Amino acid sequence: MRKQHTHTLLAMSAMAVAAFFCGCGGNSNETPASSGGEQKTEAAPSGTAAQAVPASGEDVYKKTCQTCHQANGEGMPATFPPLAKSDFLSDKSKTIRQVLNGSSGEITVNGQKFNGTMPPQGSTLSDNDIAAVLTYVYSSWGNTAATVTAEEVKAEREKTK
Repeated sequence: MRKQHTHTLLAMSAMAVAAFFCGCGGNSNETPASSGGEQKTEAAPSGTAAQAVPASGEDVYKKTCQTCHQANGEGMPATFPPLAKSDFLSDKSKTIRQVLNGSSGEITVNGQKFNGTMPPQGSTLSDNDIAAVLTYVYSSWGNTAATVTAEEVKAEREKTK
């Protein structure tokens, strides 16, 4: 019994470490493939014109947010808060700043406490990508269906400079 408990704890610890190192804010130097949504322009190879590559909010979510907040937006108990039916999303400006700047330490979402770390995404995601992913989150999992624009993200980004 004790050996089985030890193996369970080791497996849970490994999952937590993997989520920390691989999760929130993965490598966003790759542009997600998509069929619509906001535009993101990446540097083109030398000698060619830059091409706009559309990034969908769902693609950005799957690549950057899903490891911690899960495919269904339910998060991970006590560590990563849910985005599904989340009261944290009631303040759009606060939500944008959360994505831009990240956070560490305890927060309360839907009456439950979470104590994890969210790395800042402001240097790795464009304003268009952040607007797209937040619009996706706001329109998923029973949330309010609010739209976030790149201009709103830019305005919040300017406040932190």
